[in-house]
Amino acid sequence: MFGARQGIIAYLHTLKQVKMLRRFGNVHYVSKRLKYVVLYTNVSDVQATVEKLKSFSFVKKVEVSYKPFLKTEYENSKPDKAKEYDYKMGL
Repeated sequence: MFGARQGIIAYLHTLKQVKMLRRFGNVHYVSKRLKYVVLYTNVSDVQATVEKLKSFSFVKKVEVSYKPFLKTEYENSKPDKAKEYDYKMGL
């Protein structure tokens, strides 16, 4: 249903306009205390969405999540055999 998605964090002055941000993507989280919104959009639309969000007067700062570009397969993901036996000492 969705293609590749990327998160955008928008820091706001007030939370009155949060409903309006729904047209730019899925609003995933709204922090009332720290006044920021996490929304997800397609990777192809991120740059245009960031520029549009920066143009609004109620937006302080906009940050883009780099999670889609990070490597999530780790090279040494198998636990070390020596460490595995150390944890069972107290049992």
